[in-house]
Amino acid sequence: MPLTADTPPEGAEFAALMAPLGPFGQAPRLAVGVSGGPHSLALALLAHDFSLARGGEVQALVVDHGLRPDSAGEAAWTLRTLAAQGIAADRITLALPRGPALQERARTARLAALLEACAARGLPWLLLGQHRMDQAETLLFRALRGSGPAGLAGMAALRPAAEALILRPLLDMPPARLEALLRRRGLEPLRDPSNADPRFTRVRLRTALRDPDGTGAGTAALAAAARAFARRRARLEAKVARRLAGAVALHPEGWAQLDPPSLGKDDVAQAALGALLRLLAGAEHAPAGAAVARLLARGQGTLHGVVWKGDRLCREPAACAPPVPARAGAVWDGRWRLLGQPGGEELRWGALGTAAAGLDRAARRGLPARVLAGLPALWREDCPVGIPCLGLGVAADAVFAPAGGPLSA
Repeated sequence: MPLTADTPPEGAEFAALMAPLGPFGQAPRLAVGVSGGPHSLALALLAHDFSLARGGEVQALVVDHGLRPDSAGEAAWTLRTLAAQGIAADRITLALPRGPALQERARTARLAALLEACAARGLPWLLLGQHRMDQAETLLFRALRGSGPAGLAGMAALRPAAEALILRPLLDMPPARLEALLRRRGLEPLRDPSNADPRFTRVRLRTALRDPDGTGAGTAALAAAARAFARRRARLEAKVARRLAGAVALHPEGWAQLDPPSLGKDDVAQAALGALLRLLAGAEHAPAGAAVARLLARGQGTLHGVVWKGDRLCREPAACAPPVPARAGAVWDGRWRLLGQPGGEELRWGALGTAAAGLDRAARRGLPARVLAGLPALWREDCPVGIPCLGLGVAADAVFAPAGGPLSA
């Protein structure tokens, strides 16, 4: 029987969508980001059934973003609705300062909060509810911004992060079918008014597609194009991984030694260098391809907050983020995660900087001065009291854990 916009997805179909994102083993514990909107709510129901059938459980994570006066009430409604369906749920509250690019900052903060919650609860998978229409809009949005082939692959169905694997199993699911699932279960979801606000580019793109159900030929063609670009991206990722394995030695202090002849000068070398720069910078995206190509041609220089000199690449100390409160699990500069709470005192965690000059020879461990300057140190007022990743000073540890894979989206 052919699938239509009124056909809700069932357990076997969802299991087939999850299969290439696994394995999940026995009793999987899945986290699901749920806004209360139709698509994340439908995903929570599907994931709940999927986990129960395997002896596992689902933990819904509901973010109260605070962007609208009703956000707290919406989060409370979502928690009650999930509880009525037998789904455990926790609320996460965000406090975002007003200012430019609020929607984009909110998306970034929401994902970061969801991943932090996964790490705190020991949940290895985070499921998100983006669907076929979202993927089509993403491709159009990135095309308008001049994205290259990697960006035109759209959102990845599986993306690694330090805290959990991010899974998007519904990327080829028309949103109308998710709405059909809610109707079958007798649920009326929340509706985010910003999804109809023409001030936002994505809303204007959605309107231009004239396909609210996500079942039209144009949307299907855009989703197919994203899949084709994703296959191309996967092939490139495999080549990049092989090239990096043969050309780069990555050190736990967050710097790399590079063999330029092994890296080469071709398109794969450019992609590999861009991925390495992103990794060492702890950045969300790699630098622009044209800038990477120029750096590759020169064989040295500074780009994306990373210095390349000789066979060494490391974070540029001047580009490091400001210090942050030194609390267990805190991430600094997008690259370093603090493990353990360093005592009961109020400390800050930030770049060692010029204080590196005061280290004795043994403490330096043969590291280049620029690498030392960019390492995270624990500070009490204006005095460094420890360098966790070197095992110096205050009892704590830190790991180099930049978010995401080198080419993931």
